[in-house]
Amino acid sequence: MDSKGVYIQELTKIYIDPKGNQIKAVDNISVNIKPGEFVTLLGPSGCGKTTTLRMIAGFEIPSSGNIYLGDKKINDLPPDKRDTAMVFQSYALFPHYNVFDNIAYGLKIKKLPAQEIRNKVSKILETIGLQGMEKRFPNQLSGGQQQRIALARALIMEPGVLLFDEPLSNLDAKLRVYMRSEIRRIQRQFGITAIYVTHDQSEAMSLSDKIIIMNEGIIEQIGTPLEIYYSPKTEFVADFIGIANFLEAKIISKKSDKAIILLQGKEIEVAYSGDKKPGEKCKLIIRPETVKISKTGQFKGIVKSSTFMGSYQEYTVECGSHTVQIHDVNPKVKTVFSEGEDVGIELLPENIHII
Repeated sequence: MDSKGVYIQELTKIYIDPKGNQIKAVDNISVNIKPGEFVTLLGPSGCGKTTTLRMIAGFEIPSSGNIYLGDKKINDLPPDKRDTAMVFQSYALFPHYNVFDNIAYGLKIKKLPAQEIRNKVSKILETIGLQGMEKRFPNQLSGGQQQRIALARALIMEPGVLLFDEPLSNLDAKLRVYMRSEIRRIQRQFGITAIYVTHDQSEAMSLSDKIIIMNEGIIEQIGTPLEIYYSPKTEFVADFIGIANFLEAKIISKKSDKAIILLQGKEIEVAYSGDKKPGEKCKLIIRPETVKISKTGQFKGIVKSSTFMGSYQEYTVECGSHTVQIHDVNPKVKTVFSEGEDVGIELLPENIHII
């Protein structure tokens, strides 16, 4: 399978509303996706992620900018002439065709020999773990099986790029987790470039080599799941991915890639290479699972809520002028604090990120 890279250059999509106002669904974005990468477009509803995907697929025409597949500009090509295949949210299977004919549809349009079609369908069914189901119809399959058939139908065309439009949103939670691992396994096996749209952050984190966070038509940040989670560039990114504490502090001094900050009257040295100057206020991003809670600690607080969540105890602690969320993992072997108790919390410098 000849996997291709995708280069999006200053892409914009403008819609005109009924009153004649211009609405920028996508606002001058540029992205470079390498061959074989799994990249997720992530963001809230209306952020422009699906519009971007549809422009790559050819279902929407850009207002300005360019889209390249490999080194070929594809702006003016219709969807069927682009080296892409789309896996839809609704599966889009033909109800009157059985599994074999659904998967083989594109190959028959290309007029491949019957024996070659049979061989290819048999091989792809084995890959997705549905061999022996060739004669079943879509209404005889579970949601997960239908999704795998939709994936097989796209893969069998050996596209340069595979596009996913929220493909798991119709499945229940447990099946979603299983199917995302299947999609990742198959994508790696084929080495195909994949662009995946979702608003589900856990899906994006578990699937992606790279995540593109979008908000109101622009790109907020591009990075690996680790970078996006632990080094968010904006408050929006930190808030959208996982849960974060936002604490106000002040920069006291800076030296190379370090800064001393003042938080609740205490000075802490943390890694920082940003452009805030001594004397300026800053915002600290601290993930709940990195905060330590005990009887004594660097900062004193009062437990406002204590909730058992299974794998962790969730606390809300009032600490001076701040409210801090804490996820204390494996509470079975820990002291569990109750509402109203005095506690101490510890913030390790390596877990503090400044924006």
